[in-house]
Amino acid sequence: MKHVKAFAKAACVIAVAGAALTGCQTKLSQPTVSLARQVSYGDNKAVETVTNEFGSTDLQMIAEKMVGSLLEDPVLANRPTLTLGGVRNKTSEYIDTKSIMNSIQTALIKSRKVKFTRSADEMQQGVDELQRQNQSGLYKNEGKAKIGQMAAAKYALEGEIVSIVKQNANTKDVFYKMTLKLYDVQEGTIEWQDEKEIRKTSKR
Repeated sequence: MKHVKAFAKAACVIAVAGAALTGCQTKLSQPTVSLARQVSYGDNKAVETVTNEFGSTDLQMIAEKMVGSLLEDPVLANRPTLTLGGVRNKTSEYIDTKSIMNSIQTALIKSRKVKFTRSADEMQQGVDELQRQNQSGLYKNEGKAKIGQMAAAKYALEGEIVSIVKQNANTKDVFYKMTLKLYDVQEGTIEWQDEKEIRKTSKR
């Protein structure tokens, strides 16, 4: 009888310990959430007015203007092949000009009215892939990309962005102008050109 009572007591202790351990494990597995900082999503098309420096709204306005103008031009009548050139930043601030050109390129590709070849800064990756397929000995001839078959760009998109800044004790005025040109690669002629002007004013 004593043995039965002792066994029952030991089982009870084990059960309590197991419940406590389970409770601890459940508590430890719960994620820790910090409420010190709140994050919310905004409208990516909303006008950005945090500062009068170059921002997302300016990028979107420039891309929309250039794409709309170029798509209306007859130079794209036969779905030519383009490449992205550089954009010279002549402002006094850092501007990601590559991001502007990527937005323009994306919209033009989605229109299905042009084709794009690799730009100069993207070319090395293409060369590396061609060499890997043709020189590594790992690939069968069927379906292997052949060297010397890349499509050449007929036109190159190039541009520049400039700014003029005026300010006094109470007001700061910033004027931006983005100019984009479409060059005929072979002839060196400008086949299309447009510009977008933006003025931003802030007061203390």
